Amino acid sequence: MKKKELLKETIEHIDITTFDATPIIKSMEKMSFTSRDTATAADYLLKMVKDKACTNILTLAGSTSAGGCMQVYADMIKYNMIDAVVATGASIIDMDFFEAIGFKHYKGRQDISDNRLREFYIDRIYDTFIDEDDLQLCDSAIKKVADSMKPGVYSSREFIAELGKYLTKNAVKKDSLVQLAYEHNVPIFCPAFSDSSAGFGLVRHQWENPDKHVSIDSVKDFRELTMVKIAAKTTGLFMVGGGVPKNFAQDTVVCAEILGEPSPMHKYAVQITVADPRDGACSSSTLQEASSWGKVDTHFEQMVYAEATSVLPLIVSYVYHTQAWKKRERHEWSKLFE
Repeated sequence: MKKKELLKETIEHIDITTFDATPIIKSMEKMSFTSRDTATAADYLLKMVKDKACTNILTLAGSTSAGGCMQVYADMIKYNMIDAVVATGASIIDMDFFEAIGFKHYKGRQDISDNRLREFYIDRIYDTFIDEDDLQLCDSAIKKVADSMKPGVYSSREFIAELGKYLTKNAVKKDSLVQLAYEHNVPIFCPAFSDSSAGFGLVRHQWENPDKHVSIDSVKDFRELTMVKIAAKTTGLFMVGGGVPKNFAQDTVVCAEILGEPSPMHKYAVQITVADPRDGACSSSTLQEASSWGKVDTHFEQMVYAEATSVLPLIVSYVYHTQAWKKRERHEWSKLFE
């Protein structure tokens, strides 16, 4: 077995514009269990898009971008469903930016020894393979961008905007989430930015420039996203996975109150997750529990307990085909920081 034999079939990202999930979602409304939850989530996302006063925040955790949903998230920005993104560094760098500069994710298998994969320098995400050599080139691209910037302290939003600017001239794959967000003034926040290829690239940048270098300030991230919440007032959360991005976005309500600038609880909230609430977490609490902390209103909240690649394309395809997004003005919250 050779490395090229394992990295020969690429992941093809689903295109929600090529099929209309409306009949499926409408049928699910009349069903039970996860089907009805999925239909309700689709309805709430549509309400968020139709609500002209609402700023919609997408939060991403996990590996659904690598698993085939990368274009779904990009299309949510392209078709004006989302106004801000909060994500893990891996979702933004190791997956989206990684493919934008020309690399691929590959269909993998679970029946091959991971020790053997290590010998080939192949990284595995369940049944998806990544070439580690390519990832290290991605690290180098991050370093290259950091080297080109004026030394100083930046929020992850500011640094990711520089990546978007870089892609406008250097992208191999056009219309990535990072590039589209930059072009449409949609801010992207990664509160744990260094937990990704971005971290490796920035460490190399600082290692070679110990006295004058770029640093990422997660507190500045929190302040900036809270500024968006305060200015927006009415907000909706569409959350894939949980963890830091979910909690970070929810906490802006509490932060605004502490700053003496009270802002309403998030009016809408949908979470797609396989996490279990019985350990006291559910990858940062159920939405009902979040209400006790003053974060999420419970009138339009829906938990969907499903693996996201199985339901997300249906939800977003449904909203896309309503064409409600065509009547929506872009909020362009990146301009708030100019």
